[in-house]
Amino acid sequence: MNAKLRLDNQLCFRFYTVSRLLTQAYTPLLSELGLTYPQYLVMMVLWEKDSQPVNDIAQRLYLETNTVTPLLKRMEAEGLVERLRDAADGRKVIVRLTAAGKELEARAASVPEWLAGALSPCRSLSPDKAPAIYAACDDIIATLK
Repeated sequence: MNAKLRLDNQLCFRFYTVSRLLTQAYTPLLSELGLTYPQYLVMMVLWEKDSQPVNDIAQRLYLETNTVTPLLKRMEAEGLVERLRDAADGRKVIVRLTAAGKELEARAASVPEWLAGALSPCRSLSPDKAPAIYAACDDIIATLK
């Protein structure tokens, strides 16, 4: 067998597995908030800066607008966001938090702390090493996008 094709030699498999397991770890916490992981990502984008065009949200999440739009429609139906046509440019849809969406931020504040606690036994991800890991991931993202 070609060693280059061994699963254990694939960086992409490790990233895929970490992503899947992290999302799985978030699930019980987010379900208490009534959110899926993709909805949580949208909410974090809007908690950073409210009232954004759909295109900006999609770009921030490295997703296509046709992926984000159905997600936003569900979130609107759940009362977390509202979608409004831009008064200056009717082609743009602006997404903003509802009162319920804003209130959810306080309840979600403990999620990152919980995850940090869950990962505390991981020697490779100590607080002093995290910035280097973020930088390496950012470099990979920038290279691949």
